[in-house]
Amino acid sequence: SRQNTQVIQKKKKSFLNMSCCYHNGVAEKGDPKVNSGGGSGGVSNGYPTSTAPSPKEGAGGVPAGALRTLVVQQTSLDQPRETWSKKMDFLLSVIGYAVDLGNVWRFPYICYQNGGGAFLLPYMLMAVFGGVPLFYMELALGQFHRSGCISIWKHICPIFKGIGFAICIIALYIAFYYNTIMAWALYYLLASFRPTLPWTTCSNPWNTVNCLRYLSTDSNVTWTNTSTSPAEEFYTRQVLQVHLSPGLHQLGSVSWQLALCLLFIFTIVYFSIWKGVKTSGKVVWVTATFPYLVLLVLLVRGATLPGAWRGVVFYLKPDWGKLLSTTVWIDAAAQIFFSLGPGFGVLLAFASYNPFHNNCYKDALLTSSVNCLTSFLSGFVIFTVLGYMAEMRKIGVETVAKDAGPSLLFIIYAEAIANMPAATFFAIIFFLMIIMLGLDSTFAGLEGVITAMLDEFPQLLSRRREWFVLGLVCVCYLGALSTLTYGGAFVVKLFEEYATGPAVITVVFLEVIAVSWFYGTSRFCADVHMMLGFSPGLFWRVCWVAICPIFLLFIIVSFLAFPPEVKLFDYVYPPWTTVLGYCIGVSSFICVPAYMVYHLLTAKGTFKQRLLKGITPVPSGPHSDIIITHAV
Repeated sequence: SRQNTQVIQKKKKSFLNMSCCYHNGVAEKGDPKVNSGGGSGGVSNGYPTSTAPSPKEGAGGVPAGALRTLVVQQTSLDQPRETWSKKMDFLLSVIGYAVDLGNVWRFPYICYQNGGGAFLLPYMLMAVFGGVPLFYMELALGQFHRSGCISIWKHICPIFKGIGFAICIIALYIAFYYNTIMAWALYYLLASFRPTLPWTTCSNPWNTVNCLRYLSTDSNVTWTNTSTSPAEEFYTRQVLQVHLSPGLHQLGSVSWQLALCLLFIFTIVYFSIWKGVKTSGKVVWVTATFPYLVLLVLLVRGATLPGAWRGVVFYLKPDWGKLLSTTVWIDAAAQIFFSLGPGFGVLLAFASYNPFHNNCYKDALLTSSVNCLTSFLSGFVIFTVLGYMAEMRKIGVETVAKDAGPSLLFIIYAEAIANMPAATFFAIIFFLMIIMLGLDSTFAGLEGVITAMLDEFPQLLSRRREWFVLGLVCVCYLGALSTLTYGGAFVVKLFEEYATGPAVITVVFLEVIAVSWFYGTSRFCADVHMMLGFSPGLFWRVCWVAICPIFLLFIIVSFLAFPPEVKLFDYVYPPWTTVLGYCIGVSSFICVPAYMVYHLLTAKGTFKQRLLKGITPVPSGPHSDIIITHAV
């Protein structure tokens, strides 16, 4: 047929291994009923050679005149796509990406703030109906089309290609601030190699007259509202040095100590990802497993501390009345979304290096379950120690746990570790864990960008991967310099609140609309069936078509209706920073409508023809290389 001829002629540099399978159905490679190469009657591509049929019986026992299948396999001479060395490399990379710093500090804080044990109900509902279906969808898309987040759109809905460019810009913004938190942790790690941890005393050059060491053993000390702990002053005055910056309008100079720490972090990142998933897949065996070992050690240590039970009760005691508040449901939706991490291009990139028939359905369920359980486990690790701090100070756990975000780790937890026996050992393994939790998330985020660019511009970049990765890492380091200034913590908070959150949720909303409504759920399910041998059930279809878009729209509307009040330490962000934040967020999202306009202007034909071309996918996958015709 004309269609088959066009497919064959599409790749000029190819040769055809042709064989005829005279039985009802397509012979699969490795079918025990079929001879596969090496012996008589077999050919090297795994299909049997044709044998002369008897005139009465036809070929292979099939009656003469019956329907037969002709399989034509077209083998490309192009360089094959890189794949994971082992299945475990892929699983650990996905787990390492999904389990990040947010699981350790954000989930426990949000859990106790929103009703303790009662919060687990909205969290699980949002995971089952929103987070996991999106996670599964991205893994299946990446594995089937074997493309990064830019070039994949020509196979789904070409006019939405701007989503891929938006994802890459968002990933850059994350790299600008996320790695700075690891630089802080590295500073703490280096400071831990001392006989006395520097955040335990008030006799250091950076301490003020308000510094007060306040534990139950210090009976002569009276804590006041103006008092500050040595751990807080070490974090704010020595590591961040925020007291030297009045705010975002005057950031001050770059801290050379943090600049060197960040340079070391990016050096590790470069040599872990420069060769592709073959190298990063090996590194994650350490960076993804070590945090679990440390979490278990800290959990056992925390559970044996006096007052640990107070923290656990405070963490899990349910307040069912909180479920009537919309804020609880918004926080649950946002937490599960950012924890699993669909929409950052990472799952598409990682899955694209899988074998075509890999069971990504099981992978999605396994890795998302591990992620949620890790968040829950982290709550015990944090709150056993907070209960210990409350017991030592003879105050309530809610007073100790007033800080959220990095402050929870770098002030409260660091201070608790300093007052334990063997403080130096626990400080070293804790900050090593923080660094490794961040590293594999950075590997993943940058790999998403690298895969997208290499797939979009293969002629230019495929043989220059190492140089491209070096350039990307240098851009990320230069972009992060503003976060290394004395007011850098204010920049980190601004990026965290505005640059990534709303933009990436809006991008994923458009992604699920494009896949479910334009590409079509039936077509997508047929793709999954071709890969896995079974189609997604009714639950998944309903989630992709209706529940996931509603889930994402709910988060977007709530963010617009209740914009967050951004505050860090004693600095309240002025109104102009809100405008700046929204501008940073829109700068990535603007790629989506901009590319739509560009596509409609550059395509040929009438407006209707251009629009039709923009929503018509180009076939992809192994089925484009195997032509199946039925002949009598």
